[in-house]
Amino acid sequence: MKKGPWRLIFLGTPDFAVPSLEALLAAGEEVIAVITRPDRPRGRGQQVSPSPVKDAARARGLTVLQPVRLKDPELLKTLAALQPELMVVAAYGRILTPEILALPAVGFLNVHASLLPRYRGAAPINWALIRGEPETGVTIMWVTLEVDTGPIFLQERVPILPEDNAGALTAKLADRGAALLVQALEMLRRGEAR
Repeated sequence: MKKGPWRLIFLGTPDFAVPSLEALLAAGEEVIAVITRPDRPRGRGQQVSPSPVKDAARARGLTVLQPVRLKDPELLKTLAALQPELMVVAAYGRILTPEILALPAVGFLNVHASLLPRYRGAAPINWALIRGEPETGVTIMWVTLEVDTGPIFLQERVPILPEDNAGALTAKLADRGAALLVQALEMLRRGEAR
């Protein structure tokens, strides 16, 4: 049984990941760093802009790292010095390296927007809509070297309503994933890991 907050590093980039970051902070977890993709051109004017996760992290005074390469030795040294107990990823947008996966003492969790093993990889929300699925969901899973194949920790089903589009379903799944993530961390704290 663990007492106190988890010391963790969060990885995420788009709007989908922001509720998970906010939920971790609201739950009192110690987010020691946030890793997000480098700023890039966005929108019609193609102005270089930060990711939604970077904006959210900076607004809360968190340390933000934006590596171009996850194998950068300086990045690995910096992250190792932080001594994370856990790392959490939600739609970061890059395949994680073995060196990154080995960093946290307890493990590495992923918030994925589907009922794994269905719709592994990118764009699971879009694929569920394109294929006319009656439901989808969110999965909290342990991260392994192969993309979205690690052991499932928790899942929650979410119906797809006739009026749901990609934006509405993304928001719904982001909120449910954030709540499920907090539940998973609490279960881990109590020693109820599955």
